[in-house]
Amino acid sequence: MIRGMTGFGSAEVRKNSIRFVVELRTVNHRYFDVSYYLPSGFNCLEEKIRGILQKDLRRGRITLSVRVIQQPKKNIILDKEAVQTHLKYIRSLCREFKLTNDVTVSGLIHLPGVLSTQDVFVKPKDLWPVLEVGVKRALRMVVQMRGREGRSLRMDIQEQVRRMDTQVKIIERRLSILKKQKMSILTKDEFISYQKSMDINEEIARLRHYFREVRKYLGVKDPVGKRIDFIAQEMQRETNTIGSKVQDTEISNAVIAIKSKVEKIREQAQNIE
Repeated sequence: MIRGMTGFGSAEVRKNSIRFVVELRTVNHRYFDVSYYLPSGFNCLEEKIRGILQKDLRRGRITLSVRVIQQPKKNIILDKEAVQTHLKYIRSLCREFKLTNDVTVSGLIHLPGVLSTQDVFVKPKDLWPVLEVGVKRALRMVVQMRGREGRSLRMDIQEQVRRMDTQVKIIERRLSILKKQKMSILTKDEFISYQKSMDINEEIARLRHYFREVRKYLGVKDPVGKRIDFIAQEMQRETNTIGSKVQDTEISNAVIAIKSKVEKIREQAQNIE
């Protein structure tokens, strides 16, 4: 079945003390276009992510973001040389000024340079397995949402085609009435000329062929948005020809109704993958 191009999915994944949130958004677009918003240093993973997305998404403007919501723990570094230097000066002060040495461990570690923290360096390739899981989970949600949109679009387009088919029948009935009216007031040669000038059998046959084509494409799994848009353009062309060949108010109204529904199909085709 057809799928839409609007979708959203998110997943939270964790590795040790690091937590990530992966978010995936898609909207309609003529081509497959991906924008990445990744943590610093993670750009090297873009091609791997793209490969995963292309397995299930063929078209659309796609935005993938990865946020770090819990940083890796920091290492605490004890500078023993700084401790020795501080103790050396403390002892010297105690001897010179005859002070009591009341230095404690808790007091010592607050002295400048004794303790420092260091970020734990994490390689993106080491985190790829867990990020891959997050991307696939978010993608699964997007595919499901696009599938639901596709079912709604399919129902709407089927209804538009059904209504157009009804208008075509109205045109055929009205055309039959017009021919009978003209037959009673025109000579044989004049009627033959009249029939030729308003012969829209080919246009109606093409329209019905396009109706069948649209219904067929609505049931396939491949991306068909561009095909349906192309068919809708051809429907518009045939409908315009009918309107120019037959000058009648009732038929003109039916032509306007068909063109309106064709335009709706074209609008919906922009949202089909």
